[in-house]
This record gives sequence, structure tokens and C-alpha cells, in this order.
Amino acid sequence: MGVVSLNEIALEIDGNLREIQRALRKPLSAAIARGDLTAPQRAIMAILVRSDGLSLKELSKQAGLAHSTVSGIVDRLEKRGILARKADESDGRFSRIVVTDVVRDFVRDKLPELAIQPLLGALERASPAQRKKIIGGLRTLRAALGER
Repeated sequence: MGVVSLNEIALEIDGNLREIQRALRKPLSAAIARGDLTAPQRAIMAILVRSDGLSLKELSKQAGLAHSTVSGIVDRLEKRGILARKADESDGRFSRIVVTDVVRDFVRDKLPELAIQPLLGALERASPAQRKKIIGGLRTLRAALGER
């Protein structure tokens, strides 16, 4: 076996990190797929989950989509019980679009659990010595990335 270049090591680390990320995201991806949302619907949901509600105009601007497109997406998601329109507290003539309590509870309670499950499973299967090596290697890499 010849000398391995730093470039080859970097490529191997990059490939491993990508595979680790894919494995960690698998339960989240499956949960999202079960929601049967299109890419634009997922984008709208991501914006709304991070907000306390937005007007259709604000949502269209943040999504970078036409007002009519966002209006149609909101209508479809509202029919499914995923989104709701609520009267704006400061001006009742306008409505704010919000995620429903079911969605907010899922994002708050279930998503973090789904995100950590693959990692917990891997650590349960690893020996104490392997766990120590994993955390040591990650700390070393993180520190090296911070050094310039």
C-alpha cells in the first residue's frame, strides 16, 4: 500500500460525512415523505414552522414565489388541516397563515426524536471503546477545522 495523499484522505472523510448525514436524515426523510408534500409545499412549511404566522404577501416574498402560487399551496395545505388562516391581531382585515397545533407539536416533539434515533442506535451497538474513539475522532476533526 502506497502513501495516501491529504487530498485522498480529505475525499474519504468527505464521503464518510456525507454517508453519515444521509443515514442520520433517513428517519426525517421518511417522515416528510409520509406527509406527501411537494417541494414547494415543503418550502412553505419550513418557512411557516420557523415563524409565528405570516401574511400571504410576506410568505410569498420569503418563499420567492408568486402570490398566486403561494395562495394555491396554502389553500391545499389548509384543506388538509396542515395550515390555518387566523385573523391578524393588529388588523382584523388581514389574516396570518400559521401551522396547525398538530404540525407544531410534531415539529417540537417528534422531529428531534426522529433526528437522534439513528445516532442512539449506532451508539447502543458500539462498544464503550468504540464510543470513546468516535467522540475523540469527532472532537479532533472539529478542533482541526477550527484551526487556521
